[in-house]
Amino acid sequence: MPYFAKRLISMLAGLAIESFGIALITKSNLGTSPISSVAWVVTLRFPWISFGVTTFVMNAVFVAIEVALLRRDFHPVQYLQLAVTFWFAATLDGSMTLLTWFSPDAWWLRGIGLLLGTTILALGICMEVAPGLIMVPGEGIVRAFSTVTKVRFGTVKVCFDVSLIVIATALSFVFFGRLNGLGVGTIVAAAITGLIVNFLNRHVRFVAAVEPARAKRAEA
Repeated sequence: MPYFAKRLISMLAGLAIESFGIALITKSNLGTSPISSVAWVVTLRFPWISFGVTTFVMNAVFVAIEVALLRRDFHPVQYLQLAVTFWFAATLDGSMTLLTWFSPDAWWLRGIGLLLGTTILALGICMEVAPGLIMVPGEGIVRAFSTVTKVRFGTVKVCFDVSLIVIATALSFVFFGRLNGLGVGTIVAAAITGLIVNFLNRHVRFVAAVEPARAKRAEA
């Protein structure tokens, strides 16, 4: 198999695994991941619009903001982020359907679902990022803000996630008059996903952006 095909398969599989992790976190009824918080609150308010559709729309908005921020520095190939998002949104809806049966009431079962979902999400992120192909809109918009403001990517990422949670919280009170769709799970996912990603990257080998044999030849 050509190495590019391996990278592509890894990225697409990673996105599908990410979507299942987010769905499991969400179905655990302790909140959803920060990047999905706004889309989930909108879906709760308008249940005839699927989680995948609201996620796709949100990510399309992210791409539009990237274009506005970067202007000439936004390369046309980055429009493929929309194709990547379509795949992610479709697998997210599929994952939500697969987990229709999962609606735990016990706190311990919710906690297990949350932790398992966060671990699955982290695994998907590793598989999606390692091949170094198209950056997803949630990361692309952070990179765009980082480029324009000259602020470090990690700092912008934290501010971006917090902003999404604030917006989702505001929408929740506007729509329902109370906090709905967010909870301790949102905070836990935000706090530990990165830690699990770092752990997996240290102990698991994923498909890299450059073929190992070629990298060795370049070093020689």
